[in-house]
Amino acid sequence: MQRIKKQIIASIIIVVLIVLGITVAYDYNLSADSDDKEVISVGCLPSTHDAALYVAIETGMFEDEGLEVELHEYNNGGDLVSAMASGEIDVGYLGTTPVLSGIQQGVPIKIVGVAQTEGSGLVTNDPSITNITDLEGKTIATPGESSIQYMLLSYELEKNNMSIDDVNITSMKVSSMSDALRTGSIDAMLSYEPYVSIAQDVDNMTLIENSGQIIENHPCCVVVESDSFIQNHKEEAQKVIEIHQEATDVLKENASNCVDYLPDNIISDREVVAQSLDKMNWVGALDEESKDNIRNFMQIEVDMGILNSTISDDNLFYEP
Repeated sequence: MQRIKKQIIASIIIVVLIVLGITVAYDYNLSADSDDKEVISVGCLPSTHDAALYVAIETGMFEDEGLEVELHEYNNGGDLVSAMASGEIDVGYLGTTPVLSGIQQGVPIKIVGVAQTEGSGLVTNDPSITNITDLEGKTIATPGESSIQYMLLSYELEKNNMSIDDVNITSMKVSSMSDALRTGSIDAMLSYEPYVSIAQDVDNMTLIENSGQIIENHPCCVVVESDSFIQNHKEEAQKVIEIHQEATDVLKENASNCVDYLPDNIISDREVVAQSLDKMNWVGALDEESKDNIRNFMQIEVDMGILNSTISDDNLFYEP
C-alpha cells in the first residue's frame, strides 16, 4: 500500500503548496451582485451523485434564500480539492477519499453534509472477466488516483490477495470510459452513477460488482465548505447546509422525477438515469450515524496506508 500512499501524497502536494501561499487578505469569492444576491462558487463532479445540488439550483432554492450559485464542474475530486485550496471554490460536492486526503495535507475545508452512500460499480465489456481476480494483468480505468473509486479498487484487490501492482490502472474522464471499454483500450472501469447504469442498460456491459459489495454502506460524496467561507460568511454557510437537506428531502420523496433537474451532459438515456436516481442512497444531514460512517471509512484508509493517521472531528466536521 506504500505505492498508493505515495501516489496520493504526490498528487496532492501541489495543493499544500497552494494553501501555504494563500494570504490572509485574499478575496473570499463571495460577493454581492446588482440584485443584492450573494454569489457562492460551488464545485462538483457531473454525476447523479450531486443530484441534490442540481435540484436546489433548478427549483430556485438558492434564489429563495437570496443566494446565487456560480457552478464549476471538475473531472475528479482531486482537481476540486485543489480549487478549494486555492480559494476558487466556496462549497464542494465530491468524494470522501479526496476530502480526507486534502484535510490531512492541510487543505482548509470541513465536511458539512453527506450527499449519498455507495453509488459506484466495477464494469467490463469482456465476457472472460467475471470477478476481481480475472483482472490480473488487465487495464482498469478510474477517475484518478485521488478518487474514491481508485481507493475502492485498491481495497477490493487487497481483499482478494492482489494489489495495484497486479493490474494496470489508468485515469480517465468518466464519460469516456464506456467508449474505451467498447474499443478494447481498457478492460474494466470502476466508475460512478449514472455511468455504471448507462454502461449496463444502454451499452449492454457487465457489472462485476457494485461498490456496496466492496464496502457496504460506504460514504461516497460529501458536501464541504471552505474554512474561509464558514468563518466569514456564517449565515450563508448555514443556508447552504439547510438547502442541501431540503433538496435531499425532495430526492428521498421521488428521486426518479428529479431527472428533469439534471444537466444534459449526464443524461444520455432519460429512463436509465431516472432509474439510477431511484437506486441511490440519499443522506443529507451530517448526523452522528453519518459521522460514524465517515470515521469507519477513514480508519480503512489508515489501515491501507492511504492516510497517515485518523483526523480529529474538529478538523473533519463543521456543524453550526
